[in-house]
Amino acid sequence: MSVSRISLLAGAAAISLSACANITSREEAGEAARASLPDVPRVWATAQETVGDVQVGWISTFQDETLTALVREAQANNKNILAAAANVERSWALAKQAGAALQPSVNLVGGGSQSGGVTGAGAGRGGANLGLQVDWELDVWGRIRSGKQAAAASAESAEADYRYAQHSLAAAVSRAYFVAIEAGLQADVARKTFETLTETTRIVTVQEENGLATAQDLALAKSDLANADATLTQAEGAQRDALRALEVLLGRYPAADLKVRTALPATPPPPPAGVPSEILERRPDIVAAERQVAAAFNSLDQAKAAKMPAISLTSSIGGSSNQLSNLLDPANVAWTVGGNLLAPIFDGGARQAQVEISTAEQEQALAAYGQAALDAFNEVETNLDQSTVLREREQSLDAAANEAGEALRIAQLRFNEGESDLLDVLTIQQRVFSTQSALVNVQRARLEQRVNLNLALGGDWE
Repeated sequence: MSVSRISLLAGAAAISLSACANITSREEAGEAARASLPDVPRVWATAQETVGDVQVGWISTFQDETLTALVREAQANNKNILAAAANVERSWALAKQAGAALQPSVNLVGGGSQSGGVTGAGAGRGGANLGLQVDWELDVWGRIRSGKQAAAASAESAEADYRYAQHSLAAAVSRAYFVAIEAGLQADVARKTFETLTETTRIVTVQEENGLATAQDLALAKSDLANADATLTQAEGAQRDALRALEVLLGRYPAADLKVRTALPATPPPPPAGVPSEILERRPDIVAAERQVAAAFNSLDQAKAAKMPAISLTSSIGGSSNQLSNLLDPANVAWTVGGNLLAPIFDGGARQAQVEISTAEQEQALAAYGQAALDAFNEVETNLDQSTVLREREQSLDAAANEAGEALRIAQLRFNEGESDLLDVLTIQQRVFSTQSALVNVQRARLEQRVNLNLALGGDWE
């Protein structure tokens, strides 16, 4: 059989049989993934405003240049992000490796030998050979192609994971930044409390010395002052811890010497939320889960194709001579071409087991996609709901802080006039400081909720 005839027959077999291969497209994989979800509503259940396309560049909505600079620094230096970027490069290299078998393998083969008698008697004999060898497995059943598509889908999943890691890092830096600012404000509240109680203790000491206050009053004042001192020490330590946590995210040494603002930025308006189904296309982690579904489908096709016969072509051309100068003489050059068929008959069930493994991995990928989508829906619904809750809490605490401050002013006047005792003043002072601390906390929580909502919606951090 001639070389051309062998090639024509192999090519015809490859074209006709590959048409029957079960290759899942991206759209089919996406449809299969979405089929694992429950009914998705057309609007968010807890949305309070008219919705539209999600905002991009949400970091800039905080109007804080320091925060923007810190996010950029973290994107460039954070070790986990650098590792994720390297994983993307590795995944695409694996995809390239998986598809390499679709092309012929060409190798240069050469060798030489020399022989002669042990005693040196007789002339030595030698020879040399040089040639090209070509091997090509015909991907008749789509096994190699499915493996390449599975590897490519896995690489796309790694890319999406990398994008989500970037978004998550931007959110983590923002949250850590707000926590560091809050820690400074809480330390200021504790410091103000300590200073106020120091002055109160000084006044009560003078009053006790002049018989205008009792020893019990002085003991109460000193006790509250000692507690305020302990609270201040704890608050200052928490501030240093918050700064170190932020420095680690930035890729810096955790020395707690980072400078941040002394006041929280204003809470930006709520972003438009889009519609629930858009989350499936927009959030990088959901895209990554969908690509894993596609990879699992292609891996199953690959496992099924591995049970079919393998057809390969082998060809070589080269020369052989006992004289190196005559190696490429046409009279010494020969060529060969042939085809091989390898059909599995018995392998102890190994190939069938691989099909069962791939089937289970496909089911696992579908379930993981469904859970990831449900988690995403829950994050958006929860953060939309928390937007209203935290806003109302801030309004209530602001009013409570104002009223407590007025109550303290009146109590101090009455105490100075001798119309009330010290215990009333100290009790109201603690209420004022507690309310101020809670107000700072909820203001930071509102900023964090905005960060979480943008992350849940799949908004871009740039």
